[in-house]
Amino acid sequence: MKINYKVIAIYCFTEIDKNSIMEFRENILSYETNNISGLIILGEEGINGTICGPEESLDKLIKYIKKFLKQNDLNEKISFSDKSIFKKLKVRIKSEIVTIGIKDINPKSINGIYLDADKWNELIKDESTILIDTRNFYEVNLGTFKNAINPNTNNFREFPKWVEKNLEKNIKDIKKHKIAMFCTGGIRCEKATSLLKTKGFENVFHLRGGILRYLETVKSDDNLYEGECYVFDERVALNNKLKKGTYSICHACGMPVSEKDKNRDTYIEGIQCHNCLTKFTDQDRKRFAERQKQYCKEEKLV
Repeated sequence: MKINYKVIAIYCFTEIDKNSIMEFRENILSYETNNISGLIILGEEGINGTICGPEESLDKLIKYIKKFLKQNDLNEKISFSDKSIFKKLKVRIKSEIVTIGIKDINPKSINGIYLDADKWNELIKDESTILIDTRNFYEVNLGTFKNAINPNTNNFREFPKWVEKNLEKNIKDIKKHKIAMFCTGGIRCEKATSLLKTKGFENVFHLRGGILRYLETVKSDDNLYEGECYVFDERVALNNKLKKGTYSICHACGMPVSEKDKNRDTYIEGIQCHNCLTKFTDQDRKRFAERQKQYCKEEKLV
């Protein structure tokens, strides 16, 4: 019997007692025996992650997490897959559940204004709104909202420097402008609004639940998101129906590649793509080729 897998992306900024965090981690890991997989980050500032499994088992895990966190909102974003999108269940403990690298940033005490899809559409249609995509450059390349600014960051830790260079130096001119920010599931843009609020920006907004919640709830005729949405799992990207999109991953460098990219003369499956032509040595590529052969053998056995 074929199993349909439910996928839930969650996050919550809430204080977790450091004395109970290990117990929380071990209790979550115990659900792996129920065919649950995924990656969860725990920290004293909260929880962040994506988990996958049969619906009944996954719902039990979510119920447990909510109970432990005293029924705090987990900002759940739901999609489905015809297979498991992770190989195993991992639960990691870190100082930040999404890394911005500044200790004083605390979304629990200060952040921007949440907007759902309808209010969000209204805001970003306003030409005076400064719209910022807080994701990494390779995510933005797959899809974004029209006229969104791409900070071209490699990771979220670089975002504060971009703010300092591009927003803070012009704070007198844009302080009272409406600034709208978004990301995949809502966690990065929420922390980004906290950053801006602490720096004195006033009218700061973020998309509740990020792109995933937006695509889950918005009517197709009202959808202003263009392209696909990168996700950090084996699906690589989702289309506007929250189904697996057209991108795959270059197993050499980990960057997403489109069907058009695969038709380039420089593309060799599992060995190189246009993103990593100059990043690896010939010895590296020999190693990648052997790994690809092994991967193909394993695929034939499945």
